[in-house]
Amino acid sequence: MPDNGPATITVIRETERPIVDFVGGATYRPIVADDTGEGLPIRTGIQTSPPGYATRVHSHPYVETLTVLAGRGEAWLDGEEARVALEPGVTVVLPAHRPHVFRVVGDEPLVTLGIHTFGKRIVNYKEQPPA
Repeated sequence: MPDNGPATITVIRETERPIVDFVGGATYRPIVADDTGEGLPIRTGIQTSPPGYATRVHSHPYVETLTVLAGRGEAWLDGEEARVALEPGVTVVLPAHRPHVFRVVGDEPLVTLGIHTFGKRIVNYKEQPPA
């Protein structure tokens, strides 16, 4: 197995990481990311999405997992009717290159821990936003 990480324990404090504002009112705090200097082949972050928030249809060229820490929502693959209920303790694994969506259900923010199996966050939107 290749050695893809630091030779010592790296400590990253969530509260010391920047908060990135997303369109629609969600925020994202990258924890392990390409800009933290660890050189790790993953990216983790916490997204907080307000009531009424929904992502645009998008995909990643790698597997993504989402673990729900708080709130409720639903996720689905584009073109499929089946919805997966998101609630605390649920983890969903989203396949590479498959467009997907998630949205908040209810009146509480949805907080998720996302793990991208690549160090840099790459998002491919099905449709570009209006100019």
